[in-house]
Amino acid sequence: MKSNFLKKLGLALILFVHCSIASWAQSNPFEQEIIAFEKSDAIVFPLQGKIVFVGSSSFTKWKDINQYFPGYAIINRGFGGATLLDVIQYADATILKYKPKQVVIYCGENDIASNDTITPAIVYKRFLILFNIIRRQLGQKTNIVFISLKPSILRWHMEAKMVQTNELISAFLAKQSNTQFVDIHTPMLQSDGNVINDIFVADHLHMNEKGYAIWQKQIAPYLLVQ
Repeated sequence: MKSNFLKKLGLALILFVHCSIASWAQSNPFEQEIIAFEKSDAIVFPLQGKIVFVGSSSFTKWKDINQYFPGYAIINRGFGGATLLDVIQYADATILKYKPKQVVIYCGENDIASNDTITPAIVYKRFLILFNIIRRQLGQKTNIVFISLKPSILRWHMEAKMVQTNELISAFLAKQSNTQFVDIHTPMLQSDGNVINDIFVADHLHMNEKGYAIWQKQIAPYLLVQ
């Protein structure tokens, strides 16, 4: 029953974003990064059954991610300032072809930042598209983890939208099997509710070692062992 529902939902959502993805595809803003992934795979293609981290620059800039998670077989396929539309467009190149046992997603923040008209509901619908693609292509056995959208100094004025998006995605995943929602948002806040200000690099958006240490602590319990 749930499988049929997801199939119908997937078809509806694909129609919903079809025009957006088509226009995105024409510009190929991340083509060079995808080519770099392909060149790396041509040298040594990763074994199947690993953990794929995919999404935007918070993953891209986590260059030493394997040092934070020793003993885990991680393929980092974060790229540029990706939105969920970009990850959907490049799902085959960054997720599906590796046949991972687990997919860890951090994306959606750039969707909100890209345009004032992008609402949490729109970001949520885009996430459902990606979720359904993964489920349809990789099946129920592949574990899906969504990392909550983070707070930041630069985008603090968007905080309400970040929180609402997290709530929508969290509620959906709570009803699905073999999924997790990881809250990194709350640990990045001070006791007064403001964002911790010494966990970012100079741009006030991307994290330094202290910021990634917070992420590591929250994410590690959810990663699947080899």
